[in-house]
Amino acid sequence: MKTLNKEEQVKLSQELEVMSPADRVKWAIDQYSYIVLTTSFGAQSAVMLHLVTSVKPDIPVIFIDTGYLFPETYRFAEQLTKRLDLNLKVYSSPITPARQEALYGKLWEGDLEHLNKYLYINKEEPMKRAMEEIKADARLVGLRRSQSDSRQNRGFIEFIDGTARVYPILNWTDKNIWEYIQKHELAYHPLWDDGYVSIGDWHSTSKLLPGMDAQDTRFGGIKRECGLNEPSDGANFQI
Repeated sequence: MKTLNKEEQVKLSQELEVMSPADRVKWAIDQYSYIVLTTSFGAQSAVMLHLVTSVKPDIPVIFIDTGYLFPETYRFAEQLTKRLDLNLKVYSSPITPARQEALYGKLWEGDLEHLNKYLYINKEEPMKRAMEEIKADARLVGLRRSQSDSRQNRGFIEFIDGTARVYPILNWTDKNIWEYIQKHELAYHPLWDDGYVSIGDWHSTSKLLPGMDAQDTRFGGIKRECGLNEPSDGANFQI
């Protein structure tokens, strides 16, 4: 499928709106020759992993390992990979965490520019490399509108940096997620019970405390998106 303009994306998104999540997955797999699934092994990642691999068991699953994930996340990833027999493709920055800190300091503790550089080095560049090496032209993503203000107006399909992004569970609520987990007896991230509702790197993820919403628990509330679900700022950085 060629890249669509904004009007065409809106029209197609309206068509996808009336489909079930499984049918959206099937539609995307039929449309694109080289489609992948991306995962963070976050709080509710088991849902997308189960949903998509139920349709296409051998789909490449891209996991970006920043080197700063919680120990529980690595164990959760191992658990789901074995249970679902995932075709897992792990990518990381060519610059190790130790080298990054030696050269640049703790970028996540700086201002927005420093944070964006951190996200480019550890997330955007590895994802770009993964997509190029796998030769993927589309990816399935478990993004949901209810997760943050920045996601409420998104459509079921977007073209970002020339690549199609399809969001099969975009309109699902936390209730829908929980019901799916229960129905299929899936695991959820062990840190969920400790009050973590959006789980990324240990140094920039906090528990959900009174007066906060989910988007406040990442990056100290400076920004919600990690760089993987928005246009890349990569032109501004080099590694």
